[in-house]
Amino acid sequence: MRRILTLLLIVALTACAAAPGRDSAANATAPTPAGTAPRDSREWEPTVQAWEQEDARVRRMPGSVVFVGSSSIRLWSTLSEDFPGTATINRGYGASRVYDSVYYADRIVNAYQPRAVVFYAGENDLNEGRTPRQVRDDFVAFVRRVQAGTPNARIAFVSIKPSPLRDPILPQVREANSLIRDYIRGARGVDYLDVFTPMVDDSGAPRPELFVEDRLHMNREGYAIWVRVVGAWLGKL
Repeated sequence: MRRILTLLLIVALTACAAAPGRDSAANATAPTPAGTAPRDSREWEPTVQAWEQEDARVRRMPGSVVFVGSSSIRLWSTLSEDFPGTATINRGYGASRVYDSVYYADRIVNAYQPRAVVFYAGENDLNEGRTPRQVRDDFVAFVRRVQAGTPNARIAFVSIKPSPLRDPILPQVREANSLIRDYIRGARGVDYLDVFTPMVDDSGAPRPELFVEDRLHMNREGYAIWVRVVGAWLGKL
């Protein structure tokens, strides 16, 4: 009798242990839901710390313009040539999202007390499942954080670009741009820079000739559009 009870207990424990494993497998294969929660922004801590270790020079640049955001900013390696006479600081970091720049705003923007901030992010957020409204709300939070620490800085939002690789989320890109533009109309010290329109053709499709082979990052022709749009804005400051 004792042996039978022992066998029954082992079977019961095995069944309990197996159940969570089945649930975990199901969750792993489920698609990311719209409106997904932010990932941990602390993954960028080594990058930010490396910048801080190199900051002896850039912290002494009066009237600087900070360019902050994702890889389209990080890969913009010709800022000084594109905007001669402007002290530029590049604080773009890989596959970052809008909320990452909110998290680090005091260290990658306010630390320099810039006269202006050029911001680009949102594409990665939408691709990871964030909704257009969440992207808008995260940008609002970024503006508030910057204005709390650097109240006189002018902020420009560079519209989310139409990357051919991200064509499936183009409707969300359009919606996010529209929501942010509507917010900016009533915001103090914030401007909307439209690079989306010149980067699509007459049918509204992304122009592939503006991108490198990965169909996500821009070539020099693509950046030339950004230089014209951002340059016109900087010229008015």
